[in-house]
Amino acid sequence: MRNPYREIFQASGAKAFSAAGFVARLPLSMITLGIVTMLSETHGEYWLAGAVSATFALASGLIAPQVSRLVDRHGQRRVLVPATLIAVSALIGLMAATHLKAPNWTLFVFALLSGTMPSFSSFVRARWTELYRGTSKLHTAFAFESVVDEIVFMVGPIVAVGLSVAIFPEAGPLAATIFLVVGSLLFAAQRSTEPPIHAQEHSGGRSVIRLGSLQIIVMTLASIGAIFGTAEVAAVAFAEAQGNKAAASLALSAYAAGSLVAGLAFGMLKLKLPLARQLLLMIALA
Repeated sequence: MRNPYREIFQASGAKAFSAAGFVARLPLSMITLGIVTMLSETHGEYWLAGAVSATFALASGLIAPQVSRLVDRHGQRRVLVPATLIAVSALIGLMAATHLKAPNWTLFVFALLSGTMPSFSSFVRARWTELYRGTSKLHTAFAFESVVDEIVFMVGPIVAVGLSVAIFPEAGPLAATIFLVVGSLLFAAQRSTEPPIHAQEHSGGRSVIRLGSLQIIVMTLASIGAIFGTAEVAAVAFAEAQGNKAAASLALSAYAAGSLVAGLAFGMLKLKLPLARQLLLMIALA
């Protein structure tokens, strides 16, 4: 039987950049939850833990597009290395400030600076696009990446919460920082599949964020992000109230497992519906 997922990895370098992207993306599911667990362990205040975690998430949402814009102009490798260096330094500062019980405002500053962490999900998808632009394999590749995202959100919470609860509070964010460094270096080393820099056209037109269709997508994704963020904080608080804080990671991983199954099934389908209708259908089913 034909396996569309196997076919997309026949391209040279596909396995390497996808594997490196997986490692580099693990911090995405670990940092916010790691911050919540770390600060709830050290400070015992969920409002602070949630607020600092939300600051990181908001900073990522605002800064990541600017980092991606620089990538379009200068290339992935030239941008992701310095951006990762800033993010790693800020995460180390956040852990140090937590351990030393520094003033609360320092936690927010370091969380804000950590938002420079590159969006490796978009980097990986850009490489798939360069390989399979205009072909049916691109649909399968994107579906596979959505599955990888869900695997990341299955593994990350278990590691982040488990380490912070079982070893020491900063262990979860520390592991995420290590994954970020290793994944970034491995990804930057995959130069053969790096998309070329395309000439930028400066037409003086309006910003794309003003497009109605893009605004709908942004609002949809923002709502999804709010659901995930709320679920993470609530899961940790509820699990602690039940006397088993580490169990929060299992609940969140099960949450992601459902999306993983849906992503695998979606990648196997060859839907003829327009993408806009597919989006509406998926939102309705969710």
